[in-house]
Order: sequence, then structure tokens, then C-alpha cells
Amino acid sequence: MDYLPLFADIRQRPVLVVGGGEVAARKVALLKKAGAVVKIVAKALQAELLDLEQKNEIEWLAQSFLPEQLDDVFLVIAATDNKVLNQTVYEAAEQRHRLVNVVDDQAKCSFIFPSIVDRSPVTVALSSSGASPVLVRMLREKLEALLPQSLGKMAEIAGKWRPAVKEKLPQIKDRRVFWEEAFQGVFAQKVGSGHFEEAEKTLADQLEKGAEKQGEIILVGAGPGDAGLLTLRGLQALQQADVVLYDYLVSPAVLEMIRRDARKICVGKRAGHHSVVQDETNRQLVALASQGKKVVRLKGGDPFIFGRGGEELQAAREAGIAFQVVPGITAASGAAAYAGIPLTHRDYSQSVVFITGHCRQDGKGLDWATLARPHQTLVIYMGVMNAGKISEALIQYGRKADTPVAIIAHATKPEQQILNGRLDQLENLAKQAETPALLIIGEVSGLQSDLAWFSSQSDKEDRQSSLINLA
Repeated sequence: MDYLPLFADIRQRPVLVVGGGEVAARKVALLKKAGAVVKIVAKALQAELLDLEQKNEIEWLAQSFLPEQLDDVFLVIAATDNKVLNQTVYEAAEQRHRLVNVVDDQAKCSFIFPSIVDRSPVTVALSSSGASPVLVRMLREKLEALLPQSLGKMAEIAGKWRPAVKEKLPQIKDRRVFWEEAFQGVFAQKVGSGHFEEAEKTLADQLEKGAEKQGEIILVGAGPGDAGLLTLRGLQALQQADVVLYDYLVSPAVLEMIRRDARKICVGKRAGHHSVVQDETNRQLVALASQGKKVVRLKGGDPFIFGRGGEELQAAREAGIAFQVVPGITAASGAAAYAGIPLTHRDYSQSVVFITGHCRQDGKGLDWATLARPHQTLVIYMGVMNAGKISEALIQYGRKADTPVAIIAHATKPEQQILNGRLDQLENLAKQAETPALLIIGEVSGLQSDLAWFSSQSDKEDRQSSLINLA
């Protein structure tokens, strides 16, 4: 190791910062966050430091540096662009055995500032010993994404409960099992949702019952396909899961983000493929969670928009299983954005309606008169099979035949396909569309060619093909 990693307690300890510019201000902010008594030596202070000095939150000790200013400080930071002055500060600190950091000059640092992930009281510090700051920054960004913001509060509550847990469970092994279950189970979920009293009650119940593991169900929206659109909370859930029940609409790239040793079960429904009936999916969710497992139900898009998420949670509630929901970017929003179609626009559409295209044979069940109103956007899930009926009904109830439409298949993925046309061409367009696909009907669909930003070769080929076939 080039440096010994240490966490220093500098609360109420004097720290000297030489320099009064932007770099010095960043260091002062960090020092103050750690509780240091900050003293400044500088010819002038930038606005933020001057404000702190006027509020008596830092001390402007002097305008010129003198070696004796180091006699009573814990550590010193030189943050000036004057190399001679920085050298003087470094030598004076070394002579007095004071820890010193000369900013951006590793050779003159007896300590360095690591990159920090702050979830106080949990703190993660990363350093490459000055070799590759950019790499460390990238690692920090990954950790920021993986570590929930509630981690600090979780640690705070755990610290409060440590004596009681130690008294109840004198064996180290039993305490380890207890805390592992707490940090991965319902306690962590309650803290994450801000229900701190319920979280502590969960700890009390867990302590009373012993090491019996509590299962839970997490309903996660996987987004429309692009793995980059999975939420951070969704990623965290996938990394913690014991079992993941997923649909066909979940992309392989998202499935790759599941914890390697987690069990994966496909419970999808798709025409022409083996399908798992909803009651069986509900049964599996409850059965697995009843075994004490953390079960993730992973759905394409958002689980509460044509995803039957409500039905699955009703089954969990009836069985007394704890659950939570992680929303996802719904297919309508993701597909429209990647196609360059604003779902609303003050010049073209003042409302948007999401409907399912699984129409009844008699055509009833939908308020076609309302759906056919102009200046609104219709987003139709699972509508390819009934595109002809949809087009016919909308025109019958007053929607103009030349209303722009778009069919988007494999939305947000590299193989995304967009077919454009008019409402009276919808049936023919649907025959060319791959599945799964989404229908967007309304004036805003006409903006697609102007606002398209995400495209692939298949987009261009399919668009050219559709124009030829419809000519």
C-alpha cells in the first residue's frame, strides 16, 4: 500500500488551509462537514469563504503564511497556485510532523483526500494513490448508484439496537445471521421507504422470533428495453434478490443485471409461446416468499400499467407477505421518447390516453366516442392483432382517416423499428410490424420525422419499406 487508509476524527480540531480560492473552498466545505475548526491564511477570500468568515464559521487567521501558524493545528492543506508558497508550507509541516496535503502535488502530500461515498455514518473512501483519479471517480459513480441513500439511517438504527441484539443473541454467529437478514429484508425496506418506527418494530419482532428469515416480494419495473433505463432502485433490488420471476418483455440486457447466484424463473405470456397463467404466477410468488426468500417480480415497462401488478400484490397481501413496488419507465413513455414523439404538445395534443388493444369480439368495452376525440394522443398496448378493428372504430366515431399514426416495435433497443402512416393505413402497417409493438395514434405522431434522435439501420430500412408498400 502506498498510503495507510485511516478515518480521522477531526471534530473540534484546528485545521489550517492556506489559500482562499475555489479549490480552498471545496476543501473547507469537506472539512466543515467533518466538524473541523477551520483557519484560513490567504491574501483574499472568494465569495463563499468570505460569507463563512463573516458568519464566524471559519477564522481568517492572516493574509501571509508563517511557519509558526502550524504549531497548534492538527493538519494543513496548501491550496494555492503559488509553487514557492506551497513548498514553504510543505517544508514547515514536515519539520513539525504535521500531516500536510498540497493540492495537485502528490509528492508533497503526507495524506491525500480520497473519493468519498457519503452515507453517514457509513462512509466509503476510494483512492488510487494519485495514479488514476478518473478511474476512482468512475468507481465512485458505480457505488453511488448501488448504495441506497437510506444506508446511513439503517446503520444509525442498527447502532441503536446493537446492545439489545447482543444481549438477546450472545453468540457472534447468531448476531451475524440476525443482521444479515435485517439488512436484506423487511427492515431495510421499511427504512428505505421512510417508515422508521415500523422498521424498528420489524427489528423487535425479528429479535423476538429469532433468526427466522422473513420473505418479501418486490415488484420491479424493468423499463421498455434499454438496460440504461432501469432505475437505480430497480438495480439494487435485482442485486439483492434470491429469486426473480420475469416476463418475456424483459430484455436480455436487464436480465444480465440480476445477481449471478439468483434463481431466474420465466412466467411470461406471449402468443405462440408457453404461457404461465396469472394464478400460477401468484401462487409461485407467495410460495417462494413464504420460504423466507427475497422475491423480485420483474416486469417490462411499469408494473402498474397493464402489468397485472395490482393483482399480484393483492395475492401477497392476502397471504400476509411483505411487499414493495419499484416503478419503471412505462413502454408508452420510453417508446415515444426514443421514437421522437412527444405524447403531449400544446399545438397538437392536450391529453394522452393509455389503453389495451385486447378488444372484445363484439367491439364493446371501450368508449370509442371519447377515444376518437381530436387533439389527444392514444397509446395502445398489445394492439397489433386488432389494428384493423381499432382503426375502423376510431374513424367510425369521428377520428379523421388521415390522423398520423406510428407503430414502434422493440422500443429503445438497437433493433427498434418505427412504421409511420395514417389511421386508415393502420391495419396494413400492423401486418409489417414485428412484435412486441406499441401503437401511437394522434397528431403528435406526425412530428416523429422531425424529432427522431435514436435510430438504427433497421429503422431506416423499415421506414423505407413501409413507404414503398403503402405507395
